[in-house]
Amino acid sequence: MRFGILELTVILLIILVLFGPKKLPELARALGKAIREFRKAGKETKDNAEEEEIKEEEH
Repeated sequence: MRFGILELTVILLIILVLFGPKKLPELARALGKAIREFRKAGKETKDNAEEEEIKEEEH
């Protein structure tokens, strides 16, 4: 599901009203960190699965 410009603008305005402009940088940093950790964990899981598959093929 992709969001258009209008949907993103509405979401950002709601977040701005709920949290205020002072909290937005902190929220953005936390969200970025969470996304990086999620991607890192996904990559590690994929790498481990590929290693296991290679080991099984060798035996």
